[in-house]
Amino acid sequence: MKAQMRWLAAIFLLLASLAMAAGPDVRLKDFDGKDRNANEFIGQGKWVVVAIWSSDCPICRRDIYHMTFFHDEHRKSDAVVLGLSIDGYADREKAQGFVNDQSLNFPNLIGEWTDAARLGPGTFVGTPTYYFFSPEGKYMTQRIGPLTQDQANGILRDLQKKQTKANKK
Repeated sequence: MKAQMRWLAAIFLLLASLAMAAGPDVRLKDFDGKDRNANEFIGQGKWVVVAIWSSDCPICRRDIYHMTFFHDEHRKSDAVVLGLSIDGYADREKAQGFVNDQSLNFPNLIGEWTDAARLGPGTFVGTPTYYFFSPEGKYMTQRIGPLTQDQANGILRDLQKKQTKANKK
């Protein structure tokens, strides 16, 4: 009986730790209307940069290509990009036009600005905004405004160094 109780306790602790390691529980839609959850993409063992954009954002239109290059450079190793359009599902055709025009090569979900606030630190200023999540799904930092591939690489390197130091303690 004691062995069974220990076994159940171990399973419970394992499940609890897996649940805590998952990314944020924010429900969104993909461009086909399918319900998705941000934690399907965040907390899956790679760093994630969430690129928050809108189709009418001139800075997004000018600079989002940097995230396609970042995604290409990292997706097979240590990081991926997840796009979040805040155009709202009612304007998904306009947002899909943006995805097509910009040749975005990473998954994109669609929601509202309130979804962006729930996904990050709680306050959402505007587009473009980039949230950085650890491989375990922990929100680490954000960048508001333009972000180049080189700048994203620098932020990622700094976060990886900080995590390595923290793990050594």
